[in-house]
Amino acid sequence: MPVKDIHAHTFAKSSILSSYQMPRVIPPIEVIRVLNRAKVSFVLVGLHGLVGWLKEPRGTEDVDLIVAAKHHKRAVAALLRAFPHLHAVDLRAVTRFMEHESETVLIDVIKPIQQPHREIFKHVKTLTVGRQSYRIPSLEMAIALKFAAMTSHNWAQADKFQDAHDFILIVNANPEIELPKLRSLGELVFPTGGSELLEMVRRVRNGERLVF
Repeated sequence: MPVKDIHAHTFAKSSILSSYQMPRVIPPIEVIRVLNRAKVSFVLVGLHGLVGWLKEPRGTEDVDLIVAAKHHKRAVAALLRAFPHLHAVDLRAVTRFMEHESETVLIDVIKPIQQPHREIFKHVKTLTVGRQSYRIPSLEMAIALKFAAMTSHNWAQADKFQDAHDFILIVNANPEIELPKLRSLGELVFPTGGSELLEMVRRVRNGERLVF
């Protein structure tokens, strides 16, 4: 299946699976439409943004985006107008949009204050669904994001194992990874990150156990 078709297929299927499993979820295309109308610069991340690289659709409860710093307030205002059943909780690294009653997080607007988030707008792929265009991380950036999560000191162990699962799927599903580019993105995570990231890719390709 061509690359564009893979991304479109997995995006649509994950959106449907999410709505079946969690009836209150907000379809990602609705969030994309709101931000495009408000002329907000963003990259769709999380499951909906990476599922085309995973090539294995599944459901998720929230929509995750990295929004350009200069557009953060505009994005928050637009989303609150569009989804009045949500309220925003502003944290250092993210603004979380929660349902009033359940406090369930349905949208995360991530602030590009740390690497590799600050560089993500330079490493994107543009996709189109219907009349809506949006950006997702490039293949190498998608892998680097998973690597950053897996090696974070602030990430829960259960979440790290989910990210490791996704890391393995992405590497196995995409043999065309540009390793020099991946090394440079790994260096953004921490000083020796480039070599450690390439070693993880080597381990996955050789069927060896990941260590992180």
